[in-house]
Amino acid sequence: MPGRGTAPRKGEELKQRVVKLAISLDLKAETEVRAARRLWGAKRRIDVLLTHVPTRKVLGIECKYQGTSGSAEEKIPATIKDIEYWPIPGIVVIDGPGFSANMMGFLMATGKAVLYDDLQDWLKLYFVL
Repeated sequence: MPGRGTAPRKGEELKQRVVKLAISLDLKAETEVRAARRLWGAKRRIDVLLTHVPTRKVLGIECKYQGTSGSAEEKIPATIKDIEYWPIPGIVVIDGPGFSANMMGFLMATGKAVLYDDLQDWLKLYFVL
């Protein structure tokens, strides 16, 4: 299968890029933070939790990389829905050339997805940096 075995690596790389960016903005970054359970009962872990220490403002981030076209993107609407049940605000950071035009349209329409390339500006606005 095309892309098989690369998505987890690329997803982890995206997560580490988000952490590195956050630290460069003087934000505290934690990974794999436990936050109760998902809609279907599985333990929930938020990929990255950012905190602006002076204001104590927080943001949860799920990192989704799609290197090639495929069914992995079909899981993202459930992630968007799951974020609604987090005890904190959250977004999905997306990266990679494999997202379909339809999925990109859906993600942008939710207001809960940010392209990695736009993340720095988004974080500056969110945390008022």
